[in-house]
Amino acid sequence: MSEKEYKSFKEFYPFYLNEHRNPTCRLLHVIGTTLVLLLLIYSLYTSQYVLLWFLPVIGYGFAWFGHFLFEKNRPATFTYPLYSFMGDWVMWWQVITFKLKVN
Repeated sequence: MSEKEYKSFKEFYPFYLNEHRNPTCRLLHVIGTTLVLLLLIYSLYTSQYVLLWFLPVIGYGFAWFGHFLFEKNRPATFTYPLYSFMGDWVMWWQVITFKLKVN
């Protein structure tokens, strides 16, 4: 299957949101991203740098769990890693600032 080549993040983001229509999947992304941010701050504040190894496990773990169990699709990060990473942070910001609904 041939994947579309996106020329910009602006072009990619609607596709990203379409891949996150399920409310539980979207909520799991927000929870995972929030935990990543909190763990990052805690790790740096306490100088427990070994905890940084858990950042991708937590971030991707929550996201992929949501995709495989609730969204029933393949995570965009497998095909578009950079844009998908950016999309997660933009979606997170839009949800916590109430510009995008979780459900």
